[in-house]
Amino acid sequence: MRTDLLDTCVLEVLGLVREQGWLADRSLERVLRRERRLYASERRAVAETVYGILRSLGQLEWLLANETAPAPAVLLALWLARTGAAPPEVAARRLGVPPRAIMAALDRPAERIAAIPDPVERLAVEASLPPWIVERFVAELGLAEAGALARAMNERAPLTVRANLLKTRRDALQSRLTGEGTSARLTRFSPWGLVLDGHANAFALPSFQEGLFEIQDEGSQLVALAVGARPGWKVADACAGAGGKALALSAEMHGKGSLIALDSDADRLAEAQRRARRAGVHNLRARPIPAGQEAIADLADLAGQCERVLVDAPCAGLGTLRRKPDARWRLKPDDPARFAALQKELLVRFAALVKPGGRLVYATCSIGRAENADVAAFVVREVAGFAPFPLAVALGEDLARDLGADGHMLQLLPHRHGTDGFFVAAFTRTG
Repeated sequence: MRTDLLDTCVLEVLGLVREQGWLADRSLERVLRRERRLYASERRAVAETVYGILRSLGQLEWLLANETAPAPAVLLALWLARTGAAPPEVAARRLGVPPRAIMAALDRPAERIAAIPDPVERLAVEASLPPWIVERFVAELGLAEAGALARAMNERAPLTVRANLLKTRRDALQSRLTGEGTSARLTRFSPWGLVLDGHANAFALPSFQEGLFEIQDEGSQLVALAVGARPGWKVADACAGAGGKALALSAEMHGKGSLIALDSDADRLAEAQRRARRAGVHNLRARPIPAGQEAIADLADLAGQCERVLVDAPCAGLGTLRRKPDARWRLKPDDPARFAALQKELLVRFAALVKPGGRLVYATCSIGRAENADVAAFVVREVAGFAPFPLAVALGEDLARDLGADGHMLQLLPHRHGTDGFFVAAFTRTG
């Protein structure tokens, strides 16, 4: 590979992320779209290096203890040396940084980390996570399981897809993918999912372009499964975004009935409509709504009309850190509480759309009581006319047991389930 070109791209992306606050995926998209001369293998190498550095950023900075806000070139040189991609002197010379800084950082790193006396601080450095995140994981899960979760956050997430049952069957899609040169195995829990060879460019596959599958984490698929949408019903996806779960709901409805995708972001809803056309989804109606309390008047015609309402609420996203490693460095300790306040507001607003006997499903892609179990308790306590609905009924007894559902609530965790960290809670409207 042309290391000089790769290094230039990596340093530019890191600069956008660290100095200008760009999201890593957007930064990569910008740089890789411009650098058309890169080979496919080089593009992968740039992405893997960027994400590798962002995952290990906390540990790299700890090892560079004498460096104040280390420059991207120093971080890249240390990462190359730390991972064995290049000898320390070669990495330093390649990036134009002082070799002594790299050599000092690599002086007995494992021993130095192991000698950190406080176990929470030690885990934060080992897993390259902000201490406040580790403290919360330990407080809620215990040190041993928090360690397993933290380590899982630094693993590469699987490439998981959902077979579009409006156009194919899962076994037929698996055979089709094999014919396209991509191996795929069945997901552990979702009845719709396949895990693809992680090196596949899924977007370039003819089967994707024909709408036979959508890229969707297995946990996200299970959230849609818990909704229990059925043909002919009126179903609202209240925070639909770009429509990933809405497309799964349409497949459960066999494309029949009314699927209303609500969101305050019109651009993301436009993306949902584009995805729907590719997937052959004809019952989705995108409906932009205001972000605040003024949305209540806009939703008046839907009050008490929906058999199912999904509130996949905005959240801190602590369950997606293996896919978005830069997010761990942007989040603040008060973010979970801040999102919890918004989540409660949204649940009150959208619960009004559920008809008597209908189901409200609350979901986040986060981990921790503040945004999950505490918000679910708020629904039972404060939202009149709603009672817990058992996930053993929503998902089936066997699947709910295998997943470890706790009555009407379920927390999916990367180290337990292999999914992203999702939470789901179900409620029924009793009156």
